[in-house]
Amino acid sequence: MLTELLLQLSLAAIAVVANALSAFAGGGAGLVQLPALILLGLPFASALATHKLASVALGFGAAGRHWRASSLDQGLSLLVLLAGLPGVWIGASSVLALPDQIATAALGVLTLSLGVYSARRPELGQTDRVVHHNVIQKLIGVALLFAIGVLNGSLASGSGLFVTLWLVRWFGLSYTRAVAHTLILVGLSWNGTGALVLGFSGEIRWSWVPPLIVGSLIGGYLGAHLSIEKGSRLVKRAFEVLALLMGASLLVRSL
Repeated sequence: MLTELLLQLSLAAIAVVANALSAFAGGGAGLVQLPALILLGLPFASALATHKLASVALGFGAAGRHWRASSLDQGLSLLVLLAGLPGVWIGASSVLALPDQIATAALGVLTLSLGVYSARRPELGQTDRVVHHNVIQKLIGVALLFAIGVLNGSLASGSGLFVTLWLVRWFGLSYTRAVAHTLILVGLSWNGTGALVLGFSGEIRWSWVPPLIVGSLIGGYLGAHLSIEKGSRLVKRAFEVLALLMGASLLVRSL
C-alpha cells in the first residue's frame, strides 16, 4: 500500500515538472516524463501510449491560461491540425516497426540543431512578423508539419519543440504565441490522436494515468502562465536550453 502511494506521488511530481517545462519552453515533456516511465518499469510502447494520453491534460492546462490571453490564430491553428493529424496517425500506427536506436539518435541530432539554430539568431521570435506565403511556400509549411506529426506519433520526445520553432521561423509567430499554439494543438489534438491509436493496442497503463493527468494539468497551467508573464526573450532562452538538453539526452539514450 505504501509502495503504491509513493509510486502515485512520484508520477504526479514527474508530470508537474515535465509539463511545466514543456508549457514554458514550447515542448519537451517527453524529455522527462517518457524516460521516467520507462525507468519505472514500463516497456517503450506502453510508456509512449501512457505518456501521450497523460500529455493531453497538458493541452487542457495550458489552454486554460492561453485562451484567456487570446493567443491563438484560428487559420493557422486549422492548418496545424489538418497537416499534422494524418502524420500523427501514421507515426503512431508504425511505431513498433521503427528501429528505435537509429530513430532516437537521428532525433537527438535534429533537436540539438534546433537549439543551435535558435541561439545563433538573437532576434528570432522576439515579436510577431507578417508573413505572406505563395502556394509553394504554403505547401512546404504543410509538408513539414505533416513530417513533424509523424515524429510526434512515433517517438514523442522533441516534436513539440519542432512545431514551436517551425511556427516561429516559417509562419512568423513570436516564441510566446508559438508556444501557445504548440501546447494547445499538439497537446490536445496531436497527442490525443496518438493516444487513441496506441490505446487500441492495449498498451496504456491505466492505473498510472490519474496522477499523470493531475500533474500535467497543474504543470501545464503553471508553465503557460510563466511563458505569458516572462515574454518571448526568456521563453526563447528556455527553448534553446531544453532543445540542447533534450538532444544530448536522446543521443545518450541511443547508445
